[in-house]
Amino acid sequence: MVDRERIAADWAARGFSCELWIDAPGQRWEDFTHATDEVVIVLEGAMEFEVEGQVVHPQPGEEPLIPAGAVHSARNIGCTTSRWLYGYQRG
Repeated sequence: MVDRERIAADWAARGFSCELWIDAPGQRWEDFTHATDEVVIVLEGAMEFEVEGQVVHPQPGEEPLIPAGAVHSARNIGCTTSRWLYGYQRG
């Protein structure tokens, strides 16, 4: 079980926000870029993240980093709702 409060505190100490995102099965967010670094952690469900052509399928608790300016996508590849945390580096 991933502890959302612990993650939020850790990310805040590292200069990141922490918000919850919920995706229905099959939801796809394609080809985004952000001006700051982004971190994500899957709480439940099966997510796929593609960053600059590299695809990862993080397990709950794993923390991929999406660098500032990187073209990236997020996809719920499972048959259940996914819940995941994301945070942007604060300026």
